[in-house]
Amino acid sequence: MRTMRFTPPGYGGRRRDPDEVKRDGWREQGLLAVSVEDERLTWPERELVRQLGEKLYGKREERHD
Repeated sequence: MRTMRFTPPGYGGRRRDPDEVKRDGWREQGLLAVSVEDERLTWPERELVRQLGEKLYGKREERHD
């Protein structure tokens, strides 16, 4: 029986963490994925993200936790 000498795309290898995917998306494609709740941002920065999201995609659904 023969064994495969390569791993098909999407199988095996190292799984990237979400921040690495976001960083690569920004550097390679100019895409920015930012959580409005990211604690690394100041309040004005989070507010800007919220306003941009609402302008582009509309208001978020309210969550009643």
